[in-house]
Parts: sequence; structure tokens; C-alpha cells
Amino acid sequence: MGDAAARLDPDRLIEQACELAGSDDFSDADGWRENLSRLVDDLVSEADLSPIGVEVAAADVIMPLRNRLQITHWRKHNPEIAHERIQRPIVIIGQPRTGTTILYDLLAQDPELRAPLTWEVDHPFPVPQPATYDTDPRIAETQAQLEMSEQLIPGFMKFHPMDALVGQECVRIFAGTFCSMIFTVQYRLPNYQRWLMHHADHSPTYRYHRKFLQHLQSGVPGQWLLKTPAHLWQLTDLLAEYPDALLVQTHRDPLVVMSSTSALMCHLRRLASDNPTIPEAAEQCSEEIVLGLNRELQSFDDGAVDPGRIINVQFADFMRDPFATIRSIYEHLGRELSPTAETLMREHLLAHPGDGGGSRYAWTNTGLDAGELREKVWAYQERFDVPSEELR
Repeated sequence: MGDAAARLDPDRLIEQACELAGSDDFSDADGWRENLSRLVDDLVSEADLSPIGVEVAAADVIMPLRNRLQITHWRKHNPEIAHERIQRPIVIIGQPRTGTTILYDLLAQDPELRAPLTWEVDHPFPVPQPATYDTDPRIAETQAQLEMSEQLIPGFMKFHPMDALVGQECVRIFAGTFCSMIFTVQYRLPNYQRWLMHHADHSPTYRYHRKFLQHLQSGVPGQWLLKTPAHLWQLTDLLAEYPDALLVQTHRDPLVVMSSTSALMCHLRRLASDNPTIPEAAEQCSEEIVLGLNRELQSFDDGAVDPGRIINVQFADFMRDPFATIRSIYEHLGRELSPTAETLMREHLLAHPGDGGGSRYAWTNTGLDAGELREKVWAYQERFDVPSEELR
């Protein structure tokens, strides 16, 4: 623990980020420093990091610090970026493992939509430019980093395919305020997770998210297509920052979601720890999903969120006929699915057919009580007409 504490000392990590960025001006006092200390405390005391895991965790802190510094510096010298308007972003908000990723990847093929790609989220400076958007050397750098993860955890890409040129999730942007579920997925952080779910103020994180998107679109504009399951837990904060957001929610049996997500979390945590377990991940996952779904229903009942503004997608329908689902989404959005966009989507689907993932998780591995949890999520299933599935 002593070595981890020294390597993950917040002041040391901040100093390294400043050296990489060539700046020490973090500007906004939005709570990121306190959030970072809270995160690092749990990384050192609770995450059971391996020696490699300590270095992985250090990198996961330094990168968003560096990005924050570079964006702040560029924004200060280009103040017009603050006037960039984010209009009617399309936001996919379903639970994890409900088809959000493949839906996101397919919609991102539409040339009229703009997803934040993995390479520009990980390396946002210099500002991406249209002329080099598909050839920027940061693409190869990012791809090499992703492939290293596959080498360290064989099968990583099968669980959650990633590529430098596909859309990245908003939680990776949220990391810049150290108030993000990306950390609780990748590491065992019980105290940080409890704070994140129940006590954290997420509004500064959404303000930082806007600044990040403004930075990217100052170089390559477009209507934003965004995605992360984490939005489901913070719908009111999302809509406070983006009141004209267009919401698409995917739905699937929450118990299957718990089973699949806990297997994914356990697999991801092997990158930084030698001892992750599925039951431990499942306990966290089940608590989060029950909380997120109930919080959404409460926001409807309180009048904070109009359920009529959400475009609902059933996982089974989407898997059965993805293009019927996409046409329905476009109709609800008031958009036309162009022949070019549909062709690109079909080509992407043929190139990335997936395998359903069912062989990689089993309910019996979770240690959870199906009857107890079914009762807790039944109100959600009734509200959205989500069928129960057979638990494998």
C-alpha cells in the first residue's frame, strides 16, 4: 500500500500532468481537486491494485488532468469557444448491456451526426481539424493503447469492443472532474462509489462536459450524438445543462443487465487487480441499477422529467430488426434516414456482427437473489413494458 500511496499521491500526479500539458492553470474551481483526493484515497486503500494496476490507475488520473489543462489553456487564448452552441444533442441513456453501444455505433455512421471519437476524447489537443480528422497521428497512438489493453487482458475487446475511430462514452469526458462512473466500473471503490451515487454534485461535471464538446466542435462541427448509461442516474443534471436534448432509452430485463454488467466489470478490473470477483461486482451493479431505474421513475413522478420526451427502444425489437428500430427513432426525431447513412450503417453491422455475449455471463455466478431483485425492478418493467428474460 505504501508504494501505491506514493505513486498515486495527488500532488505528484498533478505535477506530472502539468509537465505533460506545459501548463499549471486548471482555472475552474469546480470541485475536481476534492473529487480527485476522494478517488485516490479509495484507489490506495480499497482497490487492491496490482503493481501494474498502480501504473494503470496513475495513467487514468494523469490523462484527464492533462486534457483539462490543455483545454483550459486553449480556451483562455481562444475565448470565442465559449460561445459555441450545443444544439439538440441526441443522447442514448439506456442501462449498460442493453444494446446502447451497437445503437450508438450504428447511428454514428450517419454523416450528419457527430459522435466524440475515442482518439479525440483521449487526446483533445490540438483541436481536431476536418482535413486530418481521419488521418491524425493521434488515431494510431490511441489504437496502440487500446491494443495494449487487449494484450494485458485477453478477450477485453470481445466483452466491450473499442476502437480509436468509434464513438466514446461521456463518462470518459466526465473523468476530467473526477466525478465519473468510469472509475467505479474499472476499480473496486466502495467509498467513492457510495459518494458518487448518493452525495456528489454532478452539475459541475455536466458543465465541464459542455466545455469539452465546445472544444471539439470548434474544430469539427456537427449535431452531437452522445451516449453513456451514466446519464440515466443523473437525468435532471443532463437536462439542466442540455434542455433541448433528444433522449433515446434502450430497455432490457434489468436482471440480465446485472448479470452481464457484473461479468464485464470483473473482466475490466483484471487490468488493475489480481483478485476481482463477479459476486462483488454484481452486488455493486445491482444496487446501482435499482437506484438508477427508481431515480428515473421518481423524476417522472415529480415532474422533473417529461417521460414523453424519451424515445423508448426495446432490446429484443432492436436485435430482431435493427433498421426498423432505427427508422422509428429517426421518425420520432423528425429526421430522414438517408440512403447514404443506411448503407454505411449496414456496412458497419456486417463488419461488426457481434456474438450476443451470452456465453460470457451466467446468473448463477452473481450470487444475487433473483426474486428479491425482480420485486425491486418490477415498477420499471411495468412502466416501460419490459419483459422478463430467462436467466442463464
